[in-house]
Formats: sequence, structure tokens, C-alpha cells
Amino acid sequence: MRLSRAFQPTLKETPAEAQIASHRLMLRAGLVRQTSAGIYAWLPMGLRVLRNIGQIVREEQDKIGAQEVLMPTIQSADLWRRSGRYDAYGPEMLRIRDRHDRDMLYGPTNEEMITDLFGSAVKSYKELPQSLYHIQWKFRDEVRPRFGVMRGREFLMKDAYSFDSSYEAAVASYQRMMLGYLRTFQRLGVRAVPMVADTGPIGGDLSHEFLVLAPTGESGVFFDAALEEQDWLGETVDLDSHESLARFFGRVTESYAATDEKHDADAWAGVPDARKREGRGIEVGHIFYFGTKYTESMGIAVSGADGTQFHPHMGSYGIGVSRLAGAIIEASHDEAGIIWPDSVAPYRAAILNLKPGDEATDALCERLYASEPENLLYDDRAERAGVKFNDADLMGHPWQLIVGPRGAKVGLVELKRRATGERFELSVDEALARIRSA
Repeated sequence: MRLSRAFQPTLKETPAEAQIASHRLMLRAGLVRQTSAGIYAWLPMGLRVLRNIGQIVREEQDKIGAQEVLMPTIQSADLWRRSGRYDAYGPEMLRIRDRHDRDMLYGPTNEEMITDLFGSAVKSYKELPQSLYHIQWKFRDEVRPRFGVMRGREFLMKDAYSFDSSYEAAVASYQRMMLGYLRTFQRLGVRAVPMVADTGPIGGDLSHEFLVLAPTGESGVFFDAALEEQDWLGETVDLDSHESLARFFGRVTESYAATDEKHDADAWAGVPDARKREGRGIEVGHIFYFGTKYTESMGIAVSGADGTQFHPHMGSYGIGVSRLAGAIIEASHDEAGIIWPDSVAPYRAAILNLKPGDEATDALCERLYASEPENLLYDDRAERAGVKFNDADLMGHPWQLIVGPRGAKVGLVELKRRATGERFELSVDEALARIRSA
């Protein structure tokens, strides 16, 4: 994309309503714009980030055997009445009526709908296990939405649901999802620590939440450094073996990790001082096992091996896709702007033409841009160099390809790494190779 043609409304001043770094920087960098309280439009560059996050989430769900579906945002109140949650959920649920005076709602979550869909199709234990997920917009009518996309009313979420024939099989599904989440967050370039959590209004008795470390996090966290040192992408686990999954899960849960609500001072004292980590965390994911809570309340049963009917065991697994965009910025920024991880950045690099109109400079910039325009943002604007440097730092592209007349004459560019500030003078081919290998 040529920046001169892009819909990229950056701001020089910080909007008064922006209270935390991610909100401030997302507005200033032109990623989002608020349309009403707690509801945001995602502009082109922000949408690229959202899609990159969603794609990584999708790929890791697929790898652990989950199948993608897409459920509607509008749900029938009758489904929620079957589970008993329609009147119990609270004012966060947006309740509406259609033109035929039927009670409807804008879905805050999808346990009821996925359970009904499952029950309409699966009739035998031979069709288990099943794991289904979708990435869809949700709405929860927060009384005081704040912090931009971190606590909005409308948000993009990945939620998955597992159906199993027994408690033991359901725990294996839970452990499989734990592995998928840890690999997802590692690929996203964030340290998300799994911590034992309350199940909240969804219910259940096995639950972990995943928190990204950031000074503005809503929860205090205490954890063993062993959890941030693991290479989960390199972890060898047989996804079809309950024993292999249990061994993996044991390695995760043997290290201390708790939010301030669950903190145990006595257990914390047993962690070696050199491995103790304390700070703040932002929740970006939550996984639950809740047994037959929904299959039983909604009357969903399948035939067992002996012909008798039983209620499948379920789990629910959420990742806040839009929230992650804000959480990544909270964990990775400086005074100049955003520092995107390579995996989710809107563009891998920005080409900064320091002298538009100079023949050699223009030619070298065009050569760079032509190499892979889908991954490069070309700042071809007739602006001062300082403006281009400031905007590139604000937007947070992992690399900057800086092209001026002196280097262009001999075929050299200056390559800057946004995260470290390191600069290298390289040939075009060398610079592109460095960016592609990151």
C-alpha cells in the first residue's frame, strides 16, 4: 500500500478519552475509531492486525482437531430459556424483539446455540469426540465501557466447544486446548501465562485464564518464571494419547501461577526467589470444563455403547481476538508508539522515501515496493523526513527501510529494527532477506 493513497488518519494529539497506552496508540495510529460508547470501527491497518491475529488463532485450533463453524450473532431467547440462563444472565445481555414479537438477543456467548446444533446432528457415542469453534462478534452491554478495545461492548472472539463421552475424555480435550492456546500466544509474540481461575457465570469446575503481562493489567499476577521460558511450539505431544496430554498438562500446572484473587502466600513461599515473577496481567483467554451442565439442562443425549442414553461432557474455550490487539500493544510499546511482533504487524516493513522526486531514490523505493507490495507500506508522501520517521514509529512496523539519495546512488538502504532501534546499511537483496527471515 502507498501511504499517499491509504485511508490512514493518524493523530498528532492524544484524544482526551484515551486513558491507557493501547487506546491512545490505536487512535493515534489510525487503527480504530469509536462510533458509539464501547463500539469501534476497525480501519484498514487495524483490520489487517485483527485478521493476522485471527488467522494464527484459526491455524492453531485446526492443528488440535477443532473444526470451524460460523454461528449467527442474533440468537433466539428460547434456547437460553432451555438452559435456564435467559433470566439469570443479567443486564449485560442485549435483549430485543423481532417484528413478530419474538424474544431475541445479541449473543454474548454461544453455549446454548452450539449445544442445540450438536444435539440436532450427533446421536451416537461413535461420533464423539467433537470440537467446534468459530470467530464471531459478541456483544455485552458493559455499564461503563472503557480502555478502548480492551473493555468494549462489541468485540471479536474465538470460542470453541468440546463434546466428549466421559469425564476422562473431556479432560483430554481440555488439555489439548491448553496446548493449542499456549502455542497460539507464543506465535502471537506475547507471554500469556495460564492461571487457575474462577468459572464465572458460565459455570463448571475446571478453569484456567491466560494473562498477558502488562503494567496496565487489571489483575495482579504471581508466577514461576519456568512458565515463560517454555518453548510450547517445540513441545512434542501426542494429541491422541491421554497419557501424553496428561504429562504435558502436569508440566504446565506444576509451576506456581495465580492471580491476586487466587494467590496462596504459603505456596508462593515455596517458589525459589530467583524464579519469582510478579506484575500485572490482562486476560486474553479463558478455558472451562463444565461437564453436562448444558447438555443436561437442554435435554441433549446420545446413545452409548450399551444402547443407553447419556449426556455428553462439554468444555468451552474463549480467546479475545480484538482484545488481543490492545493487549499486545499494552505489552509492547514505547514513548514513540507501537512495537508490533512480526507475526501480527499490519505490514512487515515501511519503506521511507526521504526525498520524493529524486530519480535514484524513487527508483530504489519502487524496486523495494515491487518485491512484495502486499507486505510493505510505502511512505511516498511529500512530507519531511521527521514526519515519516515519527509516523513509522507510531504505527509500529517491525522494520523500516530508509532510502535517501546518498545510499540510493550506490544501491544501499538503511534497515532499522523497530523493537531495538538497531540500524544496518545493506543492499536491497540483503535487506529484504533480513526482513523475510525474521
